[in-house]
Amino acid sequence: MPQPRNHHDHHHLTGDDHHHLTGDDHHHFTGDDHHHVTGDAIDIHFIGNATVLLSYGPFTLLTDPNFLHRGQYAYLGHGLVSRRLTEPALDVHELPRLDAVVLSHLHGDHWDRRARRHLDHTVPILTTPHAARRLRTVHGFHRTAGLRTWKALTLQRDGVEVTVTALPGRHAGHAVLRRLLPPVMGSMLEFGPAGGPPRMRLYISGDTLVYDGLDEITERFPAADLAVLHLGGTRLPGGFVVTMDGAQGAELARRLDPRLVLPVHYGDYTVMRSPLSAFLAEADAIGLGDRIVHCGHGEHVRVPCGLGAAPEVY
Repeated sequence: MPQPRNHHDHHHLTGDDHHHLTGDDHHHFTGDDHHHVTGDAIDIHFIGNATVLLSYGPFTLLTDPNFLHRGQYAYLGHGLVSRRLTEPALDVHELPRLDAVVLSHLHGDHWDRRARRHLDHTVPILTTPHAARRLRTVHGFHRTAGLRTWKALTLQRDGVEVTVTALPGRHAGHAVLRRLLPPVMGSMLEFGPAGGPPRMRLYISGDTLVYDGLDEITERFPAADLAVLHLGGTRLPGGFVVTMDGAQGAELARRLDPRLVLPVHYGDYTVMRSPLSAFLAEADAIGLGDRIVHCGHGEHVRVPCGLGAAPEVY
């Protein structure tokens, strides 16, 4: 089964090089502090916005940590702010021990001041080179790896591994606007036995718009078991849309053809103008309605490995 395709695309983390994660070599991280068997499902807790807690076997990963409370403002850069409309399902202090954080980009609704202050600064963070430089030098998260597109990092624990590969993403359609926004990455998370084929593939879109560069994902990877899509149709002053609306989200699902789709990143901030209902209608219109995982803010879903296994929302 294809992992990211050659050894030069991989990164190894080891316990003694964790202060030197530059994203230039193959890193391999092993952990020995707890003991679990390989999971046969991934458990997901949708905390809110693009913040998702992922559990597979011994691993617990967090995506895009956003723990601002309802009414607080996220800073989006260049004087732009947006007010949060929802409450996160967990506070940052209620998180379990984390094996890693997967951060799609450095925006205030994905990495906020509460995350910066209260997350464990020894947790590995996998992100873009742009975000990694700032997290290491300014925020004090020294175990941060900056992954260029198609580069990968593998974590191993108790006979289980997860490989995280950085994928293309484009936060805006216009080149000038892209230069004003932080670079963004998608990611493919492949879970399975150490040294064996993946048992579960999970695609996370990041704050990308649909563009032809995303098609290469299907050339490098089999279809994901679950695609976590960042929606919301985020609209900046001037009418610029910088995240997928309902139509774009459905189009990306059509292109990537995942087994299941979990929509996130909608309805949480005042800049988000495309509701979840728009995505559901578009997905239904192109015959993908039966793939949608209806897991709302604060809910959990268990996605078993293997074709034909139905997700369980609880």
